[in-house]
Amino acid sequence: MGLAEDIQQREFKSEHQKTILNIIYTYNHIIYEMNVVFREMDITRQQYNVLRILRGQYPNPASISLIKERMLDKMSDASRIVQRLSKKGLITREISEDDRRSVEVLISRKGLDLLSETDEKVHGFDHLVDNLDVEEARQLNDLLDKLREPVAVI
Repeated sequence: MGLAEDIQQREFKSEHQKTILNIIYTYNHIIYEMNVVFREMDITRQQYNVLRILRGQYPNPASISLIKERMLDKMSDASRIVQRLSKKGLITREISEDDRRSVEVLISRKGLDLLSETDEKVHGFDHLVDNLDVEEARQLNDLLDKLREPVAVI
């Protein structure tokens, strides 16, 4: 089905408006599918993102500012997410020896194990784009990258 049928809207103000609505609708579809999997793991998408960042840093710790820079959801409160992951035993937090105001965050063995157990499920998200061939996926990636480029204002 197309967007018009899915949201039961016959006309759009313009193709550009339809594009924006289509991106939002598709984003929500993908997020819903991801939330189902993450709910089974008793974590949120944002917590999963932080765990992935920390696994990429492992065995080195990461600062809260590094985590914020790398997060997909820039509006997330990284400090609060780290606090929740710490309560679950998925990470450890320590005051930096170099800068007493900074916290160093390290993924725990329990966090690494959780990610290992869920890697296959998360790779299953590929099914959301299986109907695109490699060239279509490349083209979509290029178009989405282009959308985020700054627009020159004259």
